[in-house]
Amino acid sequence: MNKEQLERMHSAAGFIAALDQSGGSTPKALKAYGIEEGAWKNDDEMFDLVHQMRTRIITSPSFTNKGILAAILFQNTMDRKIEDKFTADYLWEEKGIIPILKIDKGLADEENHVKMMKPIPGLEETMKHAVEDRHIFGTKERSVILDYDEKGIRDIVDQQFEIGLQVWKCGAVPILEPEVDIHNPHKAECEKLVHDLFKEHLAALDPDVRLMFKLTIPTVADTYRDLMDDPHVVRIVALSGGYSQDESCELLAQNHGMIASFSRALAQDLRAQQSDEEFNAILKTAIDKILAASIA
Repeated sequence: MNKEQLERMHSAAGFIAALDQSGGSTPKALKAYGIEEGAWKNDDEMFDLVHQMRTRIITSPSFTNKGILAAILFQNTMDRKIEDKFTADYLWEEKGIIPILKIDKGLADEENHVKMMKPIPGLEETMKHAVEDRHIFGTKERSVILDYDEKGIRDIVDQQFEIGLQVWKCGAVPILEPEVDIHNPHKAECEKLVHDLFKEHLAALDPDVRLMFKLTIPTVADTYRDLMDDPHVVRIVALSGGYSQDESCELLAQNHGMIASFSRALAQDLRAQQSDEEFNAILKTAIDKILAASIA
């Protein structure tokens, strides 16, 4: 594990850019970027287009380590190149930005008011390739809590820690992401239970284990603040979860020590049709706004 990256992730000012739209969410991401579905004939062409979008963001002069700590990549992106370097190497060597890999394979059907992660076949092989060949620092794995259900939430947290420990043993820092849906009718109660279950699991970990949490911005500000003092926790980051950029930043600023890991809220105003000058200016405005909320 890269100790410089670990220290930067733990202590430096900034936030994480989530650039990890995968198969199911890619068409929506491209549409939001101004590219309609008829622009590609198959998955290969679709992923070519989304890699062009991500490349434009990553290579922008506005996308620097003055605001961006890390970027989360889809596996397809990890195995592609930017300016003749694999994406993770370009991020770290050219930009000083830490590369992270999304490893989940999507969500299972709803059960007990939650959607668990689908099985992740070949995880050990994926991690060996990611860490040894592509120099990935950490991973992200998402599941969703739709309503209060103690069994469902406990199952989600158990699964997150189980996968996270597998990732840690493979030499990477896992980001556990049990997202509480922003439309959850008992959102605050769910977040309180998630917090308490985190405490249980953290207390049982071996001393050397390091991990991160990526969480919905809580209804009750600073719900997770005490977890930041746990020696196992590298950082706690916030997902935008469907909130707009303005909403996300306003809510995030109320949670001390929590930093952003935004996707839609970062790229919501970027369009393929914009000139480079306009694109870079809009991206800089978004980064500055999200950074300010992350260090508030």
